[in-house]
Amino acid sequence: MSPRPLAFVAAMCALLAACAGYDGRGLKPGTSTAAEVTASMGEPAMRWREADGSQVLAFPRGPEGAHTFMVRIGADGRLQHIGNVLDERVFARIAAGDTQEKVLRLIGPPTPHWTAYFAARDELVWEWLYCDGGGQLARFDVLFDGTTQRVRSTLSRPDYRGPDGAVPPCGRIPSAP
Repeated sequence: MSPRPLAFVAAMCALLAACAGYDGRGLKPGTSTAAEVTASMGEPAMRWREADGSQVLAFPRGPEGAHTFMVRIGADGRLQHIGNVLDERVFARIAAGDTQEKVLRLIGPPTPHWTAYFAARDELVWEWLYCDGGGQLARFDVLFDGTTQRVRSTLSRPDYRGPDGAVPPCGRIPSAP
């Protein structure tokens, strides 16, 4: 085999290995440990402990990835669940008056360079890229009152960054319950 096909095969293997950690594929609930989760998926952007001793780890895959995976680790240190939370069913749980902490715990951190403050409206906007129900890339925004830091409203809109201003399709990954 010539060097060119070998290089291609090696590159594809490396790409597939990198993708294996994207959504935790291969990790087994009830068996995999917290250390195995971070070895596979990397360091989480956020983590917090729940009252029952379990912990939740947030793995955003932006700015161009349209998923954030929340991983629940039981008090015993074993994986309980992995799920994508950038989903319209999860977004529907965000309501006017909610805190920034609640939003972060539901859908993880926003894409930093898409966060903006608008002084004229005293409004902070956080934004996430996600796959909408039709399998197209979309953006989800949470608008906060700049003074109270509480949710004012939310909105979803298509992401028109595809060729010729079209909305690009995206791959669906099962969401969190």
